[in-house]
Amino acid sequence: MTSRHGFYACRALIGILEGGFIPDLILWLSYFYTAAELSIRLSFFWTTLALTQIVTSILAFGILHMRGVHGMAGWSWLFLIEGLFTLVIGISAFFLMVPSPVQTKKPWNKKGWFTEREEYIIVNKVLRDDPTKGDMHNRQGITPKMLWQGISDYYLWPIYLIGLVAYEPMNVLGAYLTLVLKGLGFGTFEVNLLAIPQNVLHIILLLAITWLSERFNNRLGWSLFSPIWTVPLMLLLRFWKGALVNKWGTYVVVSLILANPYIHAICVSLCSRNSQSIRTRTVSASLYNMFAQAGSIISSNIYRTADAPLYKAVVLRSYQ
Repeated sequence: MTSRHGFYACRALIGILEGGFIPDLILWLSYFYTAAELSIRLSFFWTTLALTQIVTSILAFGILHMRGVHGMAGWSWLFLIEGLFTLVIGISAFFLMVPSPVQTKKPWNKKGWFTEREEYIIVNKVLRDDPTKGDMHNRQGITPKMLWQGISDYYLWPIYLIGLVAYEPMNVLGAYLTLVLKGLGFGTFEVNLLAIPQNVLHIILLLAITWLSERFNNRLGWSLFSPIWTVPLMLLLRFWKGALVNKWGTYVVVSLILANPYIHAICVSLCSRNSQSIRTRTVSASLYNMFAQAGSIISSNIYRTADAPLYKAVVLRSYQ
């Protein structure tokens, strides 16, 4: 990649290839778990994302020191090595993932994942929890009419709107975290290590809020904990006059905002458990993800040079 057009083409290709990953994964997991179990398993899934951020931050600290090896920049080695990890995992998943709980036997795994009795237990508990999961088989495609019916299920629209706005405060700072920390005076290598604490706290809060939402059978009520956590911290960041002077204090506030109790698993589970059909479940997982990604686009355009001096503190310094 050597030009702006190549960059745009590469980014578009990544989007095309990644677009169906999370919706497909959510639908796949719904074949194995009940609605209550799905929330917890999805929280495990997004926990691995945060764990990946921790591991890659540690790796990046070492890999970036490879600058100049074989004439390559440190970031080039970072992309190459971490990209190889993704490639290996992707190829492995092709062989390890199975179509359903009753289709786990493969030539390289003749015993499969479960015994016949375990398969009966899994299928029965899932269907008793939600009989609509037996309406379509997992190789049956949806027609344009079924797609429209899924989109038109307006009972799910409020959840899509939550996905659009709920993560914008974190996404704004997350997108500019490197610039923010460097603008505060931290070095390149320090920036990678400083991203670790907020990811650790993020994991703890994600697992806790998801478990509590199922424990007390109140998902939207516990989801309110997210803005209750975030809004005071955003106000502090907005009006704190010492943000440019006290870099460690600002780092703590930014880290707490990014460690926000993540309600993504709860909302995705809400879409799945309220879909009432595999058709709608397939579409709702995709639409919710599209709204969440649209929120990321909004977040990336909130802080702009033309907005100065209305944006404050750490962001202002990052742009100077």
